[in-house]
Amino acid sequence: MLKTIHKLLQARAIIMLMERFFRLGAGAVITFMVARMLGAEALGTYGVVMVWAAFLAPLSSMGLNNLVQKMASSQSSPEQARIYLQTALSLRLSAGLLSGVLMIVGFALFYPHYFQTGPWQIGTLFMLQAFSAMTLCEYEQNYRGHFRAVALSKVLVSILTLAARIIALLYGASIDMLFLVVGIEFLLTGSMQYYWYRRYAPNEPGLQLRWLQWSAAKAMLQRSSWLWLSAVVSVIYLKIDTVMIENMIGIAATGQYTAVSRLSELWYVIPVTLAARYYPDLLKAFNTNWDSYLLILKKRSIHFFAMALTIAIVMTLSAHWIMLIAYGEKFVASATVLQIHVWAGCFIFVRALISQHLIITGNEPLSLLSHGVGAILNVLLNLWLIPRYGIEGAAWATLISYAYASFFFLLFAKSTRSHLWQLCKVKAKPMPPVTPE
Repeated sequence: MLKTIHKLLQARAIIMLMERFFRLGAGAVITFMVARMLGAEALGTYGVVMVWAAFLAPLSSMGLNNLVQKMASSQSSPEQARIYLQTALSLRLSAGLLSGVLMIVGFALFYPHYFQTGPWQIGTLFMLQAFSAMTLCEYEQNYRGHFRAVALSKVLVSILTLAARIIALLYGASIDMLFLVVGIEFLLTGSMQYYWYRRYAPNEPGLQLRWLQWSAAKAMLQRSSWLWLSAVVSVIYLKIDTVMIENMIGIAATGQYTAVSRLSELWYVIPVTLAARYYPDLLKAFNTNWDSYLLILKKRSIHFFAMALTIAIVMTLSAHWIMLIAYGEKFVASATVLQIHVWAGCFIFVRALISQHLIITGNEPLSLLSHGVGAILNVLLNLWLIPRYGIEGAAWATLISYAYASFFFLLFAKSTRSHLWQLCKVKAKPMPPVTPE
């Protein structure tokens, strides 16, 4: 029994999932506390600002996460691989700082009243989010197998910032102070990722502009442009409902919807983490044998969908009690919204693997197209359903648009339709009989 537990704790996927769940759980705890201590309107304000922070993430990531790992690993020399990583880091830091400034200007134009009490906290959050550029260092360490120290350091940062936010709320701090702590968490997490990169590669040079190579930057941006735009559009169709609810029916309704989406999206960390864990295996299988690659993809897809289906059924049956325990009596009326919204996870789980497949097979434009149509569909459905059904309408819009953009778009492109058909037909080859000696 002890050996089994030890093996589980050594498994890369388990370590990464524990870290992601802890960090996401910390965010859920703060959501619960804000809802109970400050009410739906404060939670709505918190949700709107964090949605804008979510919009900032793809702007600064530039679609380079998995792509840099793929392009660097295919180089013939360590020096050339180093150039790709360093160039990507420089590009992302620059993009993060520039996007932070633009985000502050945009937020001030759309929500000037949010800046009346504490403008510098929100601005600091947007600027410090640039340090998420160091996620590339984490991807590099995961590829090399150095994942435990990186994951545990992120848990440590989460513990410290969670404690700071809880203390701030208990002592009557405003929402603005929470934004400041979230920004500091971005700074500390990025710094720790860079530290472990330097620790495990002491002979590698630190971040230096002399390693910035424009030819490498051009090659990466040509490949990542589709992924970059796709990620931006993806966040729009994932988060636009919160912004539209705030504009159409008020901040209190936004708080109710934020409470539901926090519980529903809590599980999305599972497919994102596991897909990142399995990406190197899928890439190696693709470079070796197409049928072997399809078998791994099929197996993982079935597992991912089964997990999502189980979660959706359990949460649908217990939605009333979940809302009551997590948020209190004032939020119980939103249980029906949770029962609708949680089923979107069935498509989000599978999409995590589909996104990896699109990168591996060179179908990045399809990623943008699927998210683009999904975003348009989500906006149109929200415009139609929110005035009629309130936040329940927003939940239905989310479910329908997620279903198309995450899976059903595969049926509308010749290449992915062919891959989907091959995926359904592929079977594991029987083991050859053992010849007695």
